[in-house]
Amino acid sequence: MLRDGIDPTTHWRLDPEVTFLNHGSFGACPIGVLEHQRRLRDRMERQPVQFLARDLEPLLDAARAELATFIGADAAQLAWVNNATTAVNAVLQSLALATGDELLTTDHEYNACRNALEFAAGRSGAKVVVAKVPFPIGSPDEVVEAVLAGVTGRTRLALLDHVTSQTGLVLPVRRLVRELDGRGVDTLVDGAHGPGMVDLNLDDLGAAYYAANCHKWLCAPKGAAFLHVRADLRERVRPVVISHGANSTRSDRSRFHLEFDWVGTDDPTAVLCVPEAIRIMGSLLEGGWPELRRRNRQLALQARDELCRALGIERPCPDEMIGSMAALPLPPGASNPPASALYTDPLQSALLDRWRIEVPVIPWPAPPDRLVRISAQLYNSLEQYRRLGRALFDLLAEVQLER
Repeated sequence: MLRDGIDPTTHWRLDPEVTFLNHGSFGACPIGVLEHQRRLRDRMERQPVQFLARDLEPLLDAARAELATFIGADAAQLAWVNNATTAVNAVLQSLALATGDELLTTDHEYNACRNALEFAAGRSGAKVVVAKVPFPIGSPDEVVEAVLAGVTGRTRLALLDHVTSQTGLVLPVRRLVRELDGRGVDTLVDGAHGPGMVDLNLDDLGAAYYAANCHKWLCAPKGAAFLHVRADLRERVRPVVISHGANSTRSDRSRFHLEFDWVGTDDPTAVLCVPEAIRIMGSLLEGGWPELRRRNRQLALQARDELCRALGIERPCPDEMIGSMAALPLPPGASNPPASALYTDPLQSALLDRWRIEVPVIPWPAPPDRLVRISAQLYNSLEQYRRLGRALFDLLAEVQLER
């Protein structure tokens, strides 16, 4: 239950006139974390040289140590970045690929990271191999079978989501990492939705690389993310931006941290707020983070079932593949491709304009096929998803009448 009976909606600045069911896209930062960031910014602006040139390194190290504890990792293997896509690009640009090499992914991979994969392959003469993972899906075994079927003797790396963005599936990454490792293939896990949604232990996971956001389910400010690199690969990975650390002669810090911790002047307060986000979010429920993850997952499952009833469809995946998001197939929409990566389906616009519901309607795998994806966070309630179900039923019925 909530500590002291606190209403969780008092902890966010979300528009009370909008039913916000899209935490998964950009997160939502609690007021207490934003106030902590303001204090850090005030400190930085009072004496920028002191803050950035003298204080920053120990501050980054302290924040990194707390994140490392939370995600079960060695802080020496963690680098701060501004988003998971940047981390994925850093790994791909650090690979020494050759003509004929293969990069494996699935057709559920996030578009931005898929583009990075294609760019890296095209620059080197490598090839992107795409494993077809079904959706709806009956079992995690289908993911493992599809991915392993794409492995050949030329496979250099597998880029795999921990939680898929479009379809909201929690993939069996621990099993995949071990299966791929046994075949001599490194795994880059796109964990954009992992921290805060699922219980992480990166040391146990053993992936070569793990890229993740802290602004989504950890609820840190936008611009907070990390890259975790296994110890044996750490010295091979360079940041996307090469800066002062590249020729530093310092011996008191690893080259990995010297390069990633300073790529140029920016606002480091987002990553410095990660410990405060972990603390605040973990304090909202009596059971801390385990209860928060359990509560969000349970709400996502209940919401999915409500929407399945409203839409008259079967559950598209087993419960074990659900975290704090769920996606459901919708009747086909327009056949033209979306104008923006940020979802421009007319149904999404109608849900916001007429019902004041913010939820993504995603063209997947390609128009006219589409999904609605819900997120579940502490500020959400089951009644909000029931309202979404009524809205979808009415709007889709209108479309049928027009046809």
